[in-house]
Amino acid sequence: MANTNFIEFNDITFTYPPVEGDLDEKGNQIVPKPIFEHFSASLPTGFVSLVGQNGCGKSTLMLLASGRLQPDSGSISLLGQNPFALSQESKNLLASVIYQNMEFETEDTVSELLAQVYSAGTYKGEAAAINPEYKPVDNEHKMPSSSHSNLLSEVIDVFELETVLNHQLTHLSKGEIQRVLLAFSILYGSSSIFMDEPLFAMENYQKEIALAYLREFVHKTGTTIYISMHEIDLSKKYSDLVLLFYPNRDMSLGTPEEVLTNDDLEKAYGIPAVMLKNKEDLTRQQLQGEADLLQRTR
Repeated sequence: MANTNFIEFNDITFTYPPVEGDLDEKGNQIVPKPIFEHFSASLPTGFVSLVGQNGCGKSTLMLLASGRLQPDSGSISLLGQNPFALSQESKNLLASVIYQNMEFETEDTVSELLAQVYSAGTYKGEAAAINPEYKPVDNEHKMPSSSHSNLLSEVIDVFELETVLNHQLTHLSKGEIQRVLLAFSILYGSSSIFMDEPLFAMENYQKEIALAYLREFVHKTGTTIYISMHEIDLSKKYSDLVLLFYPNRDMSLGTPEEVLTNDDLEKAYGIPAVMLKNKEDLTRQQLQGEADLLQRTR
């Protein structure tokens, strides 16, 4: 898919407001430093992975681009429009956003919510499956190939939601909730989707299946997806392009082979590249521990 300008940041400055009661050792109010200061960039369409340390600006960039945050100064154009100036419905149709720990005050079941999202967005409850002969990439779990004509049945299969369709969101594990959110983002049909750590608490094979499907969805529908995730190996394997964030707010954009070199990763994370794999594994173990604890306390 040819890359074209997707986001235009023009001389952006953005700082989060002070948090009341957040004081330094002398009792003075802590004033946050700018996340972006006179930042300009043209970013492309495609399936783009955002990589870098926590706190480097990945989430803020996506929230600004999608119109969920307004810059202090400068202007932003997303697919030729100012997202912050749009009505809520127009903003949602232009850009969907999903992230960890999203909360919903509803007693509706997963099945009912999927139907609501599907009918409310661009597709109005009718869209063809992107891969009628869906074949999961995971062989270890012996998942059968399935045939789908409709996008709704396809995403239920891809994200393994069949067993939770009659459950409320409050009765789901964190990993199950994230899979439901991925389905929401596809079924709504926005022109672009921004995903902030959407694979949180999912099993490794589910992450691979999800990413393979999301990349195929981008290529077949022309939707652009920007996704941040900790797993560098998965960014290398599935991304069209990578936007690598450095601690000083500089960035590198290119193919995974161009950007995710050992030298650049060490510059971005401040540790030897050989240590990053161990750091990823530790993070996954911590997330799985949280998910197991949650299941035991239900």
